[in-house]
Amino acid sequence: MAKIGEEKMFCPKCKTQNPDSAQSCWFCHSVLTPVSPSSPVLSVKTSGLAIASLVLGILAPFTCFITAIPAIVIGIVALVKISKSAGQLKGSGLAITGIVIPPALLPIIALLMGIMMPALARVKQASLRIVCANNMSNLTKAMLIYANDNNDMFPTPAKWCDLLVEYQNVSKQTFACPAALIKYRSVDQCNYAMNKNVEGLGTNAPPDMVLLFETQPGWNQSGGPEILSTDNHQGEGCNVAFVDSHIQFVRIEDLKNLKWTTMENETSPPEPILLPP
Repeated sequence: MAKIGEEKMFCPKCKTQNPDSAQSCWFCHSVLTPVSPSSPVLSVKTSGLAIASLVLGILAPFTCFITAIPAIVIGIVALVKISKSAGQLKGSGLAITGIVIPPALLPIIALLMGIMMPALARVKQASLRIVCANNMSNLTKAMLIYANDNNDMFPTPAKWCDLLVEYQNVSKQTFACPAALIKYRSVDQCNYAMNKNVEGLGTNAPPDMVLLFETQPGWNQSGGPEILSTDNHQGEGCNVAFVDSHIQFVRIEDLKNLKWTTMENETSPPEPILLPP
């Protein structure tokens, strides 16, 4: 036990009181250093760099991993400073976490993107088909209005685009399939053709007869299945407008069932010739 008036020493490990002359703690036998119980204890601070590394590491997936490299660099610097601080800085765990998060999440994000990209591509293609069908619907309505003002006759196939622009004020953007715009990057084009066999029939043509269909870029195009194209929609099919004004996305396996003429003896319509990309 310490004598009266003798400076007291405390074990840094177990905090047991020992005499000033003691070289080791009588309780845990740890080596003693002369520290007075009244000596101020320096506070340990958390490294700001370690916190910054953790925050940047967490933000990495949300910033396309732009903050990944800064997180790793700052985390390494934080670890070095913490190790040299003689116990005055803490936060090694935060720094290590900030360093590990970006490389750990990168393969997970890549896997999720690999799963999601095909689904997103399908959604995009579906939306392009809808806009394409809407454009074709507007063209069909304009043709019906034109026919109503011209003895129930549709525009002449050789000039049908020009006539719709001149007499119905149809915007040139309406003539373009959005999927084709992305591919060909040309605004001044028409991706639709008129069935030449409706000429002379007008609105008296069978309601299920083809009126407009998709084809390669051009202007005032008309014809039949020989110029039909499914290229705008990845070869899966194309939008078709019928005389009764309804629009349908016809898949490639069903194109052979389209009605192109009014021939009574037509038992098997010609196979559409799919133009190459």
